[in-house]
Amino acid sequence: MLSNIYSKSHVTASDALLAQASNIVYRRFLPFLDRTFSEPDKGVLNMYALLSATTMDIVTCYIFGLKAGSNLIDDSQQLAWFLDVYNSRRSFTFWPQEFPRLCAFVEKWLNYRLTPKWVDEANGEIEEWTAKMCDAAGAVVIAGTTDVQDRPVVYLQLQQSMAKQLVKGDALNKAIASEVLDHLAAGFDTSGITLTYVVHELSQHPDVQARLQREILGLSPRLVPSSAPQLPNPKAVDNLPFLHAVIWETLRLHSAIPGPQPRFTPPQGCHLGPEQALYYVPGGVRVSASAGLLHLNEDVFERANEWRPERWLDMDKLGDEKRKDMESRWFWAFGRSVAFVEAKMSHLPCAAAAVCASGAIWQCTVRSRSSFF
Repeated sequence: MLSNIYSKSHVTASDALLAQASNIVYRRFLPFLDRTFSEPDKGVLNMYALLSATTMDIVTCYIFGLKAGSNLIDDSQQLAWFLDVYNSRRSFTFWPQEFPRLCAFVEKWLNYRLTPKWVDEANGEIEEWTAKMCDAAGAVVIAGTTDVQDRPVVYLQLQQSMAKQLVKGDALNKAIASEVLDHLAAGFDTSGITLTYVVHELSQHPDVQARLQREILGLSPRLVPSSAPQLPNPKAVDNLPFLHAVIWETLRLHSAIPGPQPRFTPPQGCHLGPEQALYYVPGGVRVSASAGLLHLNEDVFERANEWRPERWLDMDKLGDEKRKDMESRWFWAFGRSVAFVEAKMSHLPCAAAAVCASGAIWQCTVRSRSSFF
């Protein structure tokens, strides 16, 4: 239903996404940085909040169009509200996610909730916020907008697909809102965390920072305000080897979802483990592996505890088996193919900041949530 519009080829060729990214970079992100460096407390900003706002704006504008999507970069109050509501639920996902039937049983028969009621209320607030953007996107479609940046790419695809399944009226709107709710979390959360770690690591490695800046300076047009509304060709950004290495290494060492990624074995069962010590696991058994542990395998990633982007350069010089180990067998960054494309696209504003501020952004004081560092 949606795989094509989230494919790498579609994302990098999307005229709507390019127009939306241009607006977000030149009319929101760069002016925000300019204001930051002109305030009394110069250069002090919460990078996690800013990058979360940027990734959310990119995601929602791609889903709903620029007119109907969020503008968290410019709306500090709504950004603070959203991050507070969204992150307040993090410590209460275990029971409803792992034992939903037990939660229902305990609440029904023992009149006791394993998660506070306000968690449901917080979820409801986010759902209502999403539904409002769905309604706004629907209004744009009805009005027949001709502005490419206002085109709700994902919303339109969902609307057309579900209409073919004879879903209509309020049921259609609810079905779309329910579907895109997952897209918001998967799109902004992991990318915002990953990009925050990118900035953190660059601030600790000035040599890597300088090398990345030199590579970014080679883009055409340069990512400076005077280039508006033109952005570099997404394919040119995608072909920057050191940017690729920086993001890939960050995904490895700082996986946004480092914990277990559970799956159920197929009905016929399967064999798991290395070839020399395979284990047969019956069907219907829940198994899991943690990216945070897999990515620290010293046999695959030399000096695995260190952030070393250069390990991802010149991969063509490695043997086939070693490369497979590094890029697929032992690399389990959550949704790595989609997340990587989006992370690169979301990194455009950060690249612009690095160029425009001549490195000042990486030297500023970065206030981050202690849970991340």
